[in-house]
Amino acid sequence: MTAPPPPVPPLSRRALLGAGAGLALAGLAPGGTWAEAGPRRGGRIRVAGIASSTADTLDPAKGGLSTDYTRHYMAYGGLTEYGPGLVPMPALAEALDTSDQTLWRLALRRGVRFHDGTPFGAADVVYSLLRHKDPATASKVRPLAEQFAEVRATGPHEVMVRLAGPNADLPAILAQSHFLVVKDGTKDFSAGIGTGPYRIKSFRPGVGTTVVRNDEYWKPGKPYLDEIELIAIPDEVSRVNALLSGDVQLVMAVNPRSVGRIKASPGHAVLETRSSLYTNLIMRQDGLLPTGNPDFVLAMKHLLDRDLIRRALFRNYATVANDHPIPPWHPYFRDDLPQRAFDPEKARFHLRRAGLEGLRLPIYASPAAEGSVDMASVLQEHAAQVGLRLAVNRMPSDGYWSSHWMKHPLTFGNTNPRPTADLVFSLFYKSDAPWNESAWKDERFDRLLVEARGEADPARRKELYGEMQGLVHAGCGVGIPVFITLIDGHDRRLGGLRPVALGGFMGYAFAEHVWWGA
Repeated sequence: MTAPPPPVPPLSRRALLGAGAGLALAGLAPGGTWAEAGPRRGGRIRVAGIASSTADTLDPAKGGLSTDYTRHYMAYGGLTEYGPGLVPMPALAEALDTSDQTLWRLALRRGVRFHDGTPFGAADVVYSLLRHKDPATASKVRPLAEQFAEVRATGPHEVMVRLAGPNADLPAILAQSHFLVVKDGTKDFSAGIGTGPYRIKSFRPGVGTTVVRNDEYWKPGKPYLDEIELIAIPDEVSRVNALLSGDVQLVMAVNPRSVGRIKASPGHAVLETRSSLYTNLIMRQDGLLPTGNPDFVLAMKHLLDRDLIRRALFRNYATVANDHPIPPWHPYFRDDLPQRAFDPEKARFHLRRAGLEGLRLPIYASPAAEGSVDMASVLQEHAAQVGLRLAVNRMPSDGYWSSHWMKHPLTFGNTNPRPTADLVFSLFYKSDAPWNESAWKDERFDRLLVEARGEADPARRKELYGEMQGLVHAGCGVGIPVFITLIDGHDRRLGGLRPVALGGFMGYAFAEHVWWGA
């Protein structure tokens, strides 16, 4: 298994000021690859993601699929970027300076040009950040952008950002693909004009994207490849077959069952990335019985056979979780919280105390929530042994998120990695969060969340996030059995790949870092 990424060191009050720019993120290909000699220029590769549609976009604000994120990191640059361990590093902003986590001053990189030759400057940053607040933009991160109380240029290459409240995670937030910088005033994104490592050669929504190297990219020597074609192959078996046949050189979302096939090929390898991705059991708390009963929630959590799920469902490509969303390798992980174990007798006790023995209850699962169908079957078997009859309803992937997720008392969700603890807690656990899956409400949790967001001291921040993990573990109507390891498959001649815990394809940003070693 690939070792977890190193801990994220806390940002100082003068966040990122003077840090080295253009970090050389030279990854190491697995042992014995043909790309070991190091970076070289030239070559063309074809890459297959998992999903594409006619809604594919070149507007970073509207990105909704992994293929969108990948495409956007090719064409655009961010004010910051994720370095090893998800540490936010300088990019188009050479420095971010703050004394109170509320008022931030950004010093922008000089000499950078957009693909059409237009110089990059403060007006582009102001426009790029404020457009997310405009409802007409339909930005996927509009709730996050609401914290931008004021954004204005204080010089040709200086920008002031005043937040509605302190947030020490601003540098990490700005590294997300949705906040990539676009040209001032851009309304038509069909050409994908950015400052990124590649220029758009062709873009056909639902079909594919071809990009070519930006020879005027501001990072010396990068990118390495001449051209990349990005397509989507939704079926996993077909995706792996395309890799092994040589039709593509890099694929994401490999099923653990396919790892053996890839490793058996002398010309191919897998990249394993431990991540905070999880599929969770959702028990609604908004007055719907019996799932709103605390004893029912505890019974179901004790029926989650985490070790079996890790071994049988994910073939050890997973890490046991403890019913909260912070993984063991995260710097704010609370390691003194007792691990909840599979315990049918405790489950039976809680069901009896709730008066729910003999209950029949439907549970909704779908291939759309990775592993949930198998999890539901395992739960059904264990529940029957303690007097609970679960009726598994397997729903198709198409329409699951709009028609079933959070629409029934008992369903499954699937949460992608987020770069900070604040983001995952804010989006999924805060009382008024848009994706508060179980409708759990805890005033203490909400207060701690706001306090932690503005706390600059890392020790105090860890205490706050630790208490929040305890609250979710004890009372939230969400059961999280494991964190799922991400698996990419690749041609061994492709060098520079390394794990980035935000997603496959090096957190979707592989394009500027890889080279072809043939």
